[in-house]
Amino acid sequence: MPVLKQLSTIVIDCADPVALAAFYQKATGWEITHSDQDFASLGDGTPVRLAFVRVDGYRAPGWPGGAAHVHLDFTVADVHRAAEELLAFGASRPEFQPGEDEWIVLTDPEGHPFCLTPVTGDA
Repeated sequence: MPVLKQLSTIVIDCADPVALAAFYQKATGWEITHSDQDFASLGDGTPVRLAFVRVDGYRAPGWPGGAAHVHLDFTVADVHRAAEELLAFGASRPEFQPGEDEWIVLTDPEGHPFCLTPVTGDA
């Protein structure tokens, strides 16, 4: 029997939890479930939530080099259209794009990389 039952929350270090939660709320349509100067979270009623915690002296991860330890992948119907919308919300598109146009790497307003991948038949 596994020790860990279920993943509940992915917590992301940042400088401004409220602003980062607002970005992901616009991007996902999920509801903000908690928000204060040190911690914010959002979810859509499923068991897994995204949360953001203030870290004093926070430094953005680097892409493609640097200290990025984890990134999020999101499936979307149209990779390029989604990228345009997310850029309008405050995301950035790094020059280095390893997906050869199959997927797109963006960074959120605090520099965390995330990928946009197309919805496939098995998704």
